[in-house]
Amino acid sequence: MKQLFVNPNQKICSHVDFVFGKGTSSLLPEELNVEYSRKTGKIKSFGIDNKLVGTFRTDGGIALTIYGATLFLKQQPQFLENCVIPIEDAIPFVSEGRSLFVKHVLYCGTNVKCGSDVAVIDNNHSVLAVGRSLFPSSYYSQIMKDKQMSVYDGVPQIRGIGVKIREGIKSRST
Repeated sequence: MKQLFVNPNQKICSHVDFVFGKGTSSLLPEELNVEYSRKTGKIKSFGIDNKLVGTFRTDGGIALTIYGATLFLKQQPQFLENCVIPIEDAIPFVSEGRSLFVKHVLYCGTNVKCGSDVAVIDNNHSVLAVGRSLFPSSYYSQIMKDKQMSVYDGVPQIRGIGVKIREGIKSRST
């Protein structure tokens, strides 16, 4: 296995700050459970107290678990900028692990980018699911403005999946 030249905790903290906003890593403890790749020696995933927080993706992102999203959301209020809130009717479907459609998005944080990992939360800031956004926050905000102005004259032209859900709270097998 190849040796890393950087302290693993320092690498994880700087990566978390880069992806989810400055200061988000401040709640991570000094002792993290780190899993390495057998082939490359790179960090594969990290956790706290044998609970998985996130996995490093090949594109540079971090795939959060529900535990990781809950941890960051409770401790850091600015993590809300990485979250999406669906309308009430979509909550049961999203929590089961089904995808969130664009027309069902009520709020989208400003840090959401195309392909970035997001936490789907309800109005009480409880995590419902985690997934990957297929559109940037500017697209969602434009759609929300158009819905309020009723530009579409009763014919909905907003189509497609907005957030591809990876894990919902009811889809977990615990």
